[in-house]
Amino acid sequence: MGRASFVLVGTEKAMSETFGSTCHGAGRMMSRHQAIKKAKGRAIWREMEDKGIIVRSAGRETLAEEMPEAYKDVSDVVDVVHKAGISKKVARLRPLGVIKG
Repeated sequence: MGRASFVLVGTEKAMSETFGSTCHGAGRMMSRHQAIKKAKGRAIWREMEDKGIIVRSAGRETLAEEMPEAYKDVSDVVDVVHKAGISKKVARLRPLGVIKG
């Protein structure tokens, strides 16, 4: 949430080394509970809107659980699979809106 997404394409190397599989997300760096604690006193929705991202959520905790710092940097994750030859970068997408329910 609040970070870029990537469109990737698989490679022949991936078929032989990873059964055609690659990353499908960045992966968490902290639990949902840890994220809620770390977000106390912050207005995550405002931080997103300050970046030009429209936010709609069922509640503050829902946003806190998914705040950008709760996840690894997706750019770093994509760089690893790209450099390993498992996937090739096609496009980087910037979020315009986030809906969390």
